[in-house]
Amino acid sequence: MRKLLAVGIACVLTLSAASIAAQQLAPADQPSALGLFPDHGGHRTATPIKHLVVIFQENVSFDHYFGTYPFAQNGSGEPSFYARPFTPRVNGLDHRLLTNNPTAKNAANGDGAINPFRLSRAQAATADQDHDYTAEQRAFDGGRMDLFPKYTGRGETLPGADASQEGQGQVMGYFDGNTVTAMWNYAQYFAMSDNSYGTTFGPSTPGAINLIAGQTAGVVDTLNGTGDETDDGHGGLTLIGDADPLGDVCSSPTANQVTLGGRNIGDLLNDRGVTWGWFQGGFDLSRVNADGSTGCARRTLSAVTHASKNDYSPHHAPFQYYPSTANPTHARPTSVAMIGKTDAANHQYDLTDFYDALDAGHLPSVSFLKAPAYQDGHAGYSDPVDEQAFVVHVMNALQQSGQWRDTAVVIAYDDSDGWYDHQEPPHVNASAGSADALDGEGACKGRATLPGLDGKTPAQGRCGFGPRLPLLVISPWARENFVDHGVTDQSSITRFIEDNWLDGKRIGGGSSDAQAGSLDRMFDFVLPRLFDRQLILDESTGQPTRRPAWPWPFTPTHG
Repeated sequence: MRKLLAVGIACVLTLSAASIAAQQLAPADQPSALGLFPDHGGHRTATPIKHLVVIFQENVSFDHYFGTYPFAQNGSGEPSFYARPFTPRVNGLDHRLLTNNPTAKNAANGDGAINPFRLSRAQAATADQDHDYTAEQRAFDGGRMDLFPKYTGRGETLPGADASQEGQGQVMGYFDGNTVTAMWNYAQYFAMSDNSYGTTFGPSTPGAINLIAGQTAGVVDTLNGTGDETDDGHGGLTLIGDADPLGDVCSSPTANQVTLGGRNIGDLLNDRGVTWGWFQGGFDLSRVNADGSTGCARRTLSAVTHASKNDYSPHHAPFQYYPSTANPTHARPTSVAMIGKTDAANHQYDLTDFYDALDAGHLPSVSFLKAPAYQDGHAGYSDPVDEQAFVVHVMNALQQSGQWRDTAVVIAYDDSDGWYDHQEPPHVNASAGSADALDGEGACKGRATLPGLDGKTPAQGRCGFGPRLPLLVISPWARENFVDHGVTDQSSITRFIEDNWLDGKRIGGGSSDAQAGSLDRMFDFVLPRLFDRQLILDESTGQPTRRPAWPWPFTPTHG
């Protein structure tokens, strides 16, 4: 028995070492060279991933959720978190940044000139910070990252907070593993990035558009002015704010509304006949909530924030901005079997449709999930505790389904909400528009100015990369307890879809997908999976209810 055990361990170690070597040698910016894998719909994928689920949440900077990872304070009465042995550290808030932060020494911040401070679970309901395109650039202070309180800071009363934390200094607050417990546990058992960014600066809508199209220039129609757009420098408009989609029956009749030209990832998937869908809370206007609200005004009251918010937010639904992928009347799918295919719903669905498809074994190849507003993590009307309940519910359902073995989940965010993050982003996309201020008024320096829809003419208003954002990959094929340091952005998710299902075809028309970094480092596609790795968590505490069984004794922890 001892000899057999020794041989078994040696084989596993050899295979693991081979896996590490293979991944280190494989070019990270190229589609997988593993060959093609047939999927359930007759399509072939470049990796074993047949289902991608993108959980796209709201308004969190990396330091706001992971600044002290993997060390939590473990205060009394809060869910505890203790890191696994050999957990890699992240580029987060070290001792110097916590006790001698440049923000605290910059008098321009006034009463908000404070060091980063921990927000407890009892302080989960915070104020919404300023996260406009220009304000965020000014907060970066030419890369010194020390003017967040002055330009993006907002505050409100918090239990146990002092005056500086209830004013503009609240923007310096961060949570740890006693509040964002589920996120930290997912990072422990799967893969995360500490070097991923918003493709551009600005609020929710540009982030959502960058996720699916990588192109915020090319506004082709507007209603009620152009308050959320900026001049692209050539007589056109670039979207930099939260305009509603023009024509959506739930768009505010007084809001700035826009239609975007060009193509998005949904168009490319349709061209290949690959099933996909955007699933958003509140999209089904026929449903009635417990409080009797229905239609576009279907609402949910958060027990944490005590705010009641419409479940469906039009400016969080990116495919609604494109005539080719919009469902402006919120028409329902003709059947569960048609979810993910083209019919009256045009790939735009309610979250209930996602669970119906999952239960029926008809999960689309690519699914984008947007929580009802009270669970999307957006400060002011949502919070980490409500967000955790949503994410864990989705993850538990997926992991206990028959489709988990070949599924990957990406948890990503649309913008930072203006929350403090210490890491200056790479200066990739230049812009010299009137709304830019990263390197002085009217200036945002970068390697090049991204083109507009013609793919040639530079388009202003796309300054980036924007703030650093959390990104996690959860899958049986994800590397374990792994932190990726490679540079990625929101359109890297689009690139993964293109490389896996579309033979690397790009959107074109100035899309940032062509230069996006790869997510491949966060996966291990070399070793076969003998078990379906699962991490079932409690929706309330974020703590494990069932520990996973892993097929290998270790996997690499640095990238």
